[in-house]
Amino acid sequence: MEKIRGEYRMLVERAKEARERAYAPYSRFPVGAALLCEDGTIYTGCNVENASYGLTCCAERTAIFKAVSEGHTKFRAISVVLDSTDPSAPCGACRQVIFEFGPDIDVVMANVGSESVDVVKITDLIPRAFGPSSL
Repeated sequence: MEKIRGEYRMLVERAKEARERAYAPYSRFPVGAALLCEDGTIYTGCNVENASYGLTCCAERTAIFKAVSEGHTKFRAISVVLDSTDPSAPCGACRQVIFEFGPDIDVVMANVGSESVDVVKITDLIPRAFGPSSL
């Protein structure tokens, strides 16, 4: 694992744990996420699929929606972990939802083995994004 801050290393581990709870009978592609709130609280999420694919919820959005439902809207970072050779970025819908809560959120991307980890700002993944401040 590349040198990343200790709290981000912990986020990757929490995302790995969340991935184990994914409900992915259709894609067989479990994903886990862990969201670090400004106050240090961590919320996890996993992808939850549905036979009607449009009703599926990604791990990142699951974590964010859990946090918001508990009153948290200020986030420092989100980690996403999946079983791939290289770390993968969140899908477009998740990028937009992450950006909704701030342009400075770090996205920590890792694979299951944690051999490779990338950390980027959400604005690197969704340039020229729109959000509450631009409406």
